Amino acid sequence: MSIHLRSWLFAIALLAAPALSFAQTDEIQVYDAEIADKGTFNLMIHSNFTPDGRKVAGFPGGEIPNHSDNGAAEWAYGVTDWFEAGLYMPLYSFTANGAYFNGYKFRALFVKPHAAEQKFFYGLNFEFSFNQNRWDPRKHTSEIRPIIGWHLKPWDFIVNPIVDNSYLHGIKGLDFAPSGRMAYNFNDTWALAAEEYADYGTFRDLQPLNQQLQEIWAVVDRKGKTGKSISIETGIGFGLTSGSDKITLKLMVSRDIN
Repeated sequence: MSIHLRSWLFAIALLAAPALSFAQTDEIQVYDAEIADKGTFNLMIHSNFTPDGRKVAGFPGGEIPNHSDNGAAEWAYGVTDWFEAGLYMPLYSFTANGAYFNGYKFRALFVKPHAAEQKFFYGLNFEFSFNQNRWDPRKHTSEIRPIIGWHLKPWDFIVNPIVDNSYLHGIKGLDFAPSGRMAYNFNDTWALAAEEYADYGTFRDLQPLNQQLQEIWAVVDRKGKTGKSISIETGIGFGLTSGSDKITLKLMVSRDIN
C-alpha cells in the first residue's frame, strides 16, 4: 500500500471516529472562578496517574492511558480582579514507553471579582492548545469553559458546561464535556467534594451511554491560609462506562510565587 493511500485512509478514519476516541486530559479540575490576586504569579502542578485504564490508544500512534501519568505546570498571573492569564508549559506524560512532551496551551479566564466571597459567582475560560501527535492528532484545539456556582455555606455547588472544538466544523461539530462539583467545607482550610466528569461526544454525533466518558470522583482539598502557603487538591476517580478509565488518581499542588 502506498504512503499516499495510507495517509488518505488515516484521514478518513479520523473523520469516521467518535470524538471520544481523542479524550485525554492533563487537567482534571472543576473551575470555581477564583483567580490569582492582581499582580500575583501562581504556579500549579497537575499530575494524573491511571493505575487501571484503557489499554488501547484512542487513535493510531496515540498514548495508551493504562499506567500513564499525565500532567502540566500551570503558570497563572492576575492581570485584574476579573481577568487571569495562564500558560500550561510543559504538558507531559510518563508512560511505559518513556517520557513525552505533549505541547502547551494558553488560557484566558474572566470571572466575577472576588468569587470566593460571593454567594453566586460565574466566569468564562478560554483555552488554546498546541498539541504533539502522540497526545492529539489535531495540532490545534481549544476549549470554552463557562463557570456557574453557588457558595451556600458550608456547601458549594459548581458546574462547568465545557464545549471543546473537534475535527468537524460548525456548532454541531463541537464536543460537549461538562463537569460538576459538590463540596462540603469543614472550615476555611479543609473540604470534601464529589466531582463528576463526562464527555457525551459532539452535538452532531452524541454517543451511546456505554461509549461516553463518565467518571465520578471523591476529592479532598486543603487550602493554604495565605497565597504563599501550599494548597493541595487530591482525589480518586472511578469510570462508570467502557469509554472511561476504571481508576484514576489526581494531585494538584499550588502556591503563589511572588
